[in-house]
Amino acid sequence: MITSVSGILVSATPLSAVIETGGLGYEVHIPVTTAERLPSPGQKARLHTLAVYREDSATLYGFATEEERDFFRLLVEKVTGVGPKMALSVLSKLSLSTLKGAIAAGDVGLLAKCPGIGKKTAERLVIELRDKLNPAELGHIAPARGDLAAGAAPAGENKIRDAVLALTALGYKAVDADKAVRQAWVALGATASTEALIKKALG
Repeated sequence: MITSVSGILVSATPLSAVIETGGLGYEVHIPVTTAERLPSPGQKARLHTLAVYREDSATLYGFATEEERDFFRLLVEKVTGVGPKMALSVLSKLSLSTLKGAIAAGDVGLLAKCPGIGKKTAERLVIELRDKLNPAELGHIAPARGDLAAGAAPAGENKIRDAVLALTALGYKAVDADKAVRQAWVALGATASTEALIKKALG
């Protein structure tokens, strides 16, 4: 099984990336939240991957961190009615920390805002995944742009989660707050403080 791909990033779109290694170019389907953190084409990058095999196809899905890949696997394997395409859509809409927090809190309304996820599917996400989440992992933060270089380790901080909570307390919708803070994290980098993320997100 292909668990990761490291090499030169040839090209990228919001939902796919091509990484060349060993003379081969691997097309990897990725969520928007991973695309936001890719380096520029021509630089080294690493994606944690999961191969999904069907009778007539083999598709490679890639993520910035092992945690995101493992959560994608949980969605596909444990939640009734959720396939790879829908799981990728979920991970494209919200950061992993926000998704885990919504599931832990039973926030069906927030989960239902993900494209393709209605109220019933959101309820299944909560019911079928809540007991599979490790509380110690809630709020885990993935690396910012530039930290997806081969071999880079996750930042493992709660800054994004705390900044999102601060914005929602100021009246932002959770989805909008999550997006604004993600963009601030990409722009400022992994050393940015929670306060700096909030200030940047507020514009």
